[in-house]
Amino acid sequence: MQSKFKQILAYDKKCETPIFKEVNPNFISRFTKRLINNPAKRLLIGITGESASGKSTICKEIRQTIGQFSMPVSILSTDNYFKDISDLIAKYGSFDNLTDNGYDVDAPESFQLSLLREDLEKLSQGKDIMAPKYIANGTGISVPNSFEVKTNKIVVVEGIATMYEDVKDVFDVRIYVETENDIRRERFIKRAITERNQTEENAIKHWQYLISAGQKYVVPFKDSADFVLDGNSDLNYFREILKYIDTVTNNFG
Repeated sequence: MQSKFKQILAYDKKCETPIFKEVNPNFISRFTKRLINNPAKRLLIGITGESASGKSTICKEIRQTIGQFSMPVSILSTDNYFKDISDLIAKYGSFDNLTDNGYDVDAPESFQLSLLREDLEKLSQGKDIMAPKYIANGTGISVPNSFEVKTNKIVVVEGIATMYEDVKDVFDVRIYVETENDIRRERFIKRAITERNQTEENAIKHWQYLISAGQKYVVPFKDSADFVLDGNSDLNYFREILKYIDTVTNNFG
């Protein structure tokens, strides 16, 4: 196990843009102990990072790997666990008016963290769940029990809420994705305009909030991560990490 992990790190260092920026030196021993003590428990991998850091890109690579190698992996986004704020939006007239009046969208209390933890624990125990669906169209509607998430040997959970205090200890592998602010800004504004129909002025305003919120709510949990990944690196071989985890868990299953 350790030799395979070292091979991946050695390969990474030879790449023009390595993906590993930091590795927790205690990861191998903790991960091995977890597999030995509870081999039947599903593996939960949490991926967090500031907005537009590259979390979605990594999950896209995971999906491609799943299809190519028929790996037993499920994917869930914590964005589905935003609280329903449709009543508040109706009261203030719009989502922008609500945030202008102090509503902190990315704060831990804006998420259904108790439900998220409950669902993650069920998935880790081999139980399927019915996850809520947050409608990201400015209405603030959250639909409970909206779609089924099948449990699998590996469950990947992506979003800023994965490292919040109420849920972070559930994960077996914690990944923090880090990217320079200027790259993130370009990604975010482009996505806001082309995919979410925001004006450039509105997108820039939202970006300024995200910078502040990220420093307050997301960056502090970087120290809790097992891996800090470069969100601007070549992710073509990210599949090797998943294949490695899959192989290791087969040895302990």
